[in-house]
Amino acid sequence: MQPSLRFDWKKTFFIIWTGQAFSLLGSELVQFALVWYLTKQTGSASVLAFASFVALIPRVLISPFSGALVDRWNRQRVMIFADAAIAVFTMLLAVIFWLGKIQIWHIYAIMFIRSLGSGFHWPAMQASTSLMVPKEQLPRISGLNQTLRGALGIVAPVAAALLLEFMPMFGILSIDVLTAIIAISPLLFVIIPQPDKSGLTEMTKPAHLWEDVKAGFHYLANWKGMFYLAIAATVLNFLLNPGFTFMPLLVTSYFGKGAIDLSLIESAFSAGMILGGIILSAWGGFNRNIFTILTGLIGMAVGTALTALTPPNIFYLAVVGMAITGFMNPIVNAPIAAIIQTNADPKMQGRIFSMLESLVSAMMPISMLIAAPVAEWIGIRGWLLFGAVGCFTMGIAGFFIPALVHLEDSKEKTSHPLPEG
Repeated sequence: MQPSLRFDWKKTFFIIWTGQAFSLLGSELVQFALVWYLTKQTGSASVLAFASFVALIPRVLISPFSGALVDRWNRQRVMIFADAAIAVFTMLLAVIFWLGKIQIWHIYAIMFIRSLGSGFHWPAMQASTSLMVPKEQLPRISGLNQTLRGALGIVAPVAAALLLEFMPMFGILSIDVLTAIIAISPLLFVIIPQPDKSGLTEMTKPAHLWEDVKAGFHYLANWKGMFYLAIAATVLNFLLNPGFTFMPLLVTSYFGKGAIDLSLIESAFSAGMILGGIILSAWGGFNRNIFTILTGLIGMAVGTALTALTPPNIFYLAVVGMAITGFMNPIVNAPIAAIIQTNADPKMQGRIFSMLESLVSAMMPISMLIAAPVAEWIGIRGWLLFGAVGCFTMGIAGFFIPALVHLEDSKEKTSHPLPEG
């Protein structure tokens, strides 16, 4: 399914990848700065919760539709316009800060728009990667992406905190505009291969868009192994996300530690994530990506259980547990992207990635609503242990589910053609 790569894929891909890395750094700086501004100005948990909700909504609601449009449109242009739109509205917010006219709703609106742009950019980049990178290199590239995200998890908060000491908010927002320009520039001079779109136009009627979304869902549902894996990823997010969200309470109430210790445990997770991504980039994983994923799930369960079961007087054992969990994070996540990029029809990949993103994102508010009262009953350590047991069970059970084991052998054979535009 992958087009013949007749160009210097490394040069083309890594020029684009480097630009996108700068853009991600700028986005992380802005995210930290805006959250910190809301924290300092309001001191309200409800304001922070609503800010997270506003940033999450586009990922849940528009992802299936943005993926369908990405599959129909030119993905290179989608990436350019998404980055440009985010930069323009971020600059608008910078001007409002500079004029001293900022209000909380301005920040909510820009967070929503930035998330909306990301909802188009992310599936376009992921789907384009499979058309630029040789099939056998995709797991390594996915590992490299996980390494980048882990590194940003350490560098960006520290850099943003330092910048906030010396620069006004509009200055930090302007940095994100600069990094967006760095990301867009190479996209103007390289050519990204596009999937076959014979019989299609880029003009999309609502009926066509809805048919595209349905075709993507049917494709995923008929690819049983991938459908089961999507469900597993959704359940995994339900099990583990609340425990990590409650980590500040675990550090303070159970271990009796402070902010420095919280930063240590979060940095351990990010450091483990970097190491896991580096090793996966060099190793490439098992011949069957699904075995890499299932092994990572078991390892993630071990790390989470270690954190949950650590006695209150041995805090550094919990730090080790979080480092193990972070290490296993790319071992689980990166091969999922590689499986889709390697096996799914290139003209369906935007929809597959965006549907997976929508499912996983939708689980976050649901899991928090359920986990909050349950954690009050069984304790934060109890929820972490519950998540570890569920994660371990999924990892072991996966080896005995034929549709999962043969996921990469049983690609969808039935064609689901896109409606003509």
